[in-house]
Amino acid sequence: MNFDLIIRNAQIIDGSGLPAYRADLAIVAGRIAAIGDLDGAHATAIRDAQGQVLAPGFIDVHTHDDLQVIHAPNMLPKISQGITTVVVGNCGISASPVTLKGSLPDPMNLLGTPNDFCYADFSSYKQAVNRAQPAVNVAALVGHTALRNNHMDRLDREATRDEIELMRVQLREALKQGALGLSSGLAYASAYASTTQEVKLLAEVLNETGAVYTTHLRTEFNEIIAALDEAFDIADHAKAPVIVSHLKCAGAGNWGRSGEILKHLESAAEHHPVGCDCYPYSASSSTLDLQQVTSDFDIVITWSTPHPEQGGKKLAEIANEWDVSLLDAAKKLQPAGAVYHGMNEQDVQKILAHPLTMVGSDGLPVDPLPHPRLWGAFPRVLGHYSRDLKLFSLPEAVRKMTRMSADRFGLDDRGRIEVGAAADVVLFDAEKVRDAATFTNPQQLAEGINAVWVNGVLTYSQQHLTGNRAGKFLERQRDLRIGFY
Repeated sequence: MNFDLIIRNAQIIDGSGLPAYRADLAIVAGRIAAIGDLDGAHATAIRDAQGQVLAPGFIDVHTHDDLQVIHAPNMLPKISQGITTVVVGNCGISASPVTLKGSLPDPMNLLGTPNDFCYADFSSYKQAVNRAQPAVNVAALVGHTALRNNHMDRLDREATRDEIELMRVQLREALKQGALGLSSGLAYASAYASTTQEVKLLAEVLNETGAVYTTHLRTEFNEIIAALDEAFDIADHAKAPVIVSHLKCAGAGNWGRSGEILKHLESAAEHHPVGCDCYPYSASSSTLDLQQVTSDFDIVITWSTPHPEQGGKKLAEIANEWDVSLLDAAKKLQPAGAVYHGMNEQDVQKILAHPLTMVGSDGLPVDPLPHPRLWGAFPRVLGHYSRDLKLFSLPEAVRKMTRMSADRFGLDDRGRIEVGAAADVVLFDAEKVRDAATFTNPQQLAEGINAVWVNGVLTYSQQHLTGNRAGKFLERQRDLRIGFY
């Protein structure tokens, strides 16, 4: 048999968590066709891995790339990390289904401008992704805030039963068209007024198709246990798996509570499919939230519509320059974005290392001064946390970024190296891989990611795009209640 590509002499880490093994890998028509000793085999192209690690392409389970995959389909920040699939529609905000009746509600402005939101139904978004053919595959959640925007006159109140029913109809349609599930962002003002019952009624629809519920908790600060209980209550009511987005102990008063929080997660997971994702940094990033303004830790402004010249400065510096309080400075800057250095590194490490935790970048691609996680999250796990700190083994690091993620979101032919699986693979140097992006210089290519194939097509090699893109829209392939763990 003549293969399209043979990658020889690879150290294969297959995504299962098992140790690496030496083998060759062959690809035909975008699929893995053979693994083993392929010395006598022929191929149109041959690549010598020279003993480097060949792993499944990484799956970024927490992104806000909804519009980026269409408007900037080269997806350099992601493909350069070895990411071959992005999950969009997180934190209650999604590019579809969306119909704007007025201004763009915060935090939907994290995704793009009002003119960018032109996908009134899920199928039109899916078609747009496939037309753009981005460098990475795309799978999508439906945002609770997006649904509220579509059917409510204002978002600072509870939804009526009639409005909820309209949201249910729209969610059901999107799930039938391949959406992974429902996401919520209950901490944001645009969704905070929603009741638990409102979300429960929406989540009921998930059970019809075995879809997943993901949530940016109502709070990640002092009352996080109550917020977790709300999430578990919603999921249990809906009989839907639940994923807690970017689990963290936010705010100086919350530092050191990761053990307590993880035990709470474990307890819920004993009787219900429960998981979480985490990004490997002790700072968060979002829109500038007046409720999070504090002098307990540094807050760096990344953008401001009325005062763009203040981007890159600490809020405290701006307040001092203007001779006003932190809160008054924040009000004057709005709308704006910020990086909050509000976590403890030891908590980050405990959460990241936990067996229930996947990796997600939570990067904000339209931010002019993005958090370095946009460009560096996945190599940082491989290099800093696995190799340097030995927080977990390299096969476990890969599992957290591949097979676990694929299993939780029903992407059954992704996140694994096995015959018949999609040929999304990344070749990297385990000794050299590292993140280069920093808070002051965030748009930097990772080091040690040597080649990335998406659906069998070489898309990134030796720190350069090849110009070939083969990403596509991925629909949920099964009932997510089955095989979640």
